[in-house]
Amino acid sequence: MMSQADSKTGTEADLDARHAEKMRKKKEARDKILATKTIEKGLLIVHTGKGKGKSTAAFGMVMRAIGHGMKVGVVQFIKGRIETGEKAVLDRFPDQVTVKRMGEGFTWETQDRQRDIAAAAAAWDAAKAMILSREHRMVLLDELNIVLRYDYIDLADVVAFLRDEKPDDVHVIVTGRNAKDELIEIADLVTEMTQVKHPFRSGVKPQAGIEF
Repeated sequence: MMSQADSKTGTEADLDARHAEKMRKKKEARDKILATKTIEKGLLIVHTGKGKGKSTAAFGMVMRAIGHGMKVGVVQFIKGRIETGEKAVLDRFPDQVTVKRMGEGFTWETQDRQRDIAAAAAAWDAAKAMILSREHRMVLLDELNIVLRYDYIDLADVVAFLRDEKPDDVHVIVTGRNAKDELIEIADLVTEMTQVKHPFRSGVKPQAGIEF
């Protein structure tokens, strides 16, 4: 007669065997799919949505690129005056990273539309030059969506440049909520951050290491 322990062991062995077979078939199917993915190109990536994490995820990709020995460029359209943790980290890789902090703060802080327009235009010129230089494998345009939302630079110009003039081997990441439909249309990868809960609504102020 089979003991309870033997019965349990047998059941576990059956589960293990079925799991192994399931994973074998899954790996086989995935390997077939991966074998068909042969294109390597510079991507246009958009991080948008009302949830937190758009720039955070983008800077995570920047760190990953640095780890692979790539050169990376960053243009910050809005947050130029904020001392951020990511800037402190990137400053440790001067041979790989170029950071241009060209924003003067959010529009409700400057309260000067013409000043914001001038800053956005200068940042966009710097971004185009950085992308076209081919010195950087990846370029992050942090909060570009914000200046497009306020019409500080011409959307048609941005879309045409990223669609027609961006070198094929350069990755470009665009962040900011309310991404324009025209930008989403030409992007290769679009992620929308959805807010479920945020401590700010409970009276918690922005904190180092979390927001900046």
